Amino acid sequence: QVQLVESGGGVVQPGGSLRLNCTAEVTIFSLYVVGWYRQAAGKERELVATIADGGGTNYGDSVKGRFTISRDYGKKSVYLQMNSLKVEDTGVYYCYAMHILERQFNWGQGTQVTVSS
Repeated sequence: QVQLVESGGGVVQPGGSLRLNCTAEVTIFSLYVVGWYRQAAGKERELVATIADGGGTNYGDSVKGRFTISRDYGKKSVYLQMNSLKVEDTGVYYCYAMHILERQFNWGQGTQVTVSS
């Protein structure tokens, strides 16, 4: 079981920015694909962004051009820089880590992001 600790959520006005952080308690960080999903009230969980070892990234269509995912191997952390936030970005954001061989998802506890004027 991988423990993931998230931080950085909060309340922001439309057009604002937030940065989410997630630290993974793992031995070899490079063996994990990491990223973020989100879930709005009454909706299914959806992909926000992922980043593989080596830096390959994938983004959900609704966040392309506004969000940037990155990872720090020394800190075993993944970050999500969110710019030009919209009301529809509101939701609980979950960090995940998937071992490239075991293919099992591990989830963080979630952090609330609220975009509201």
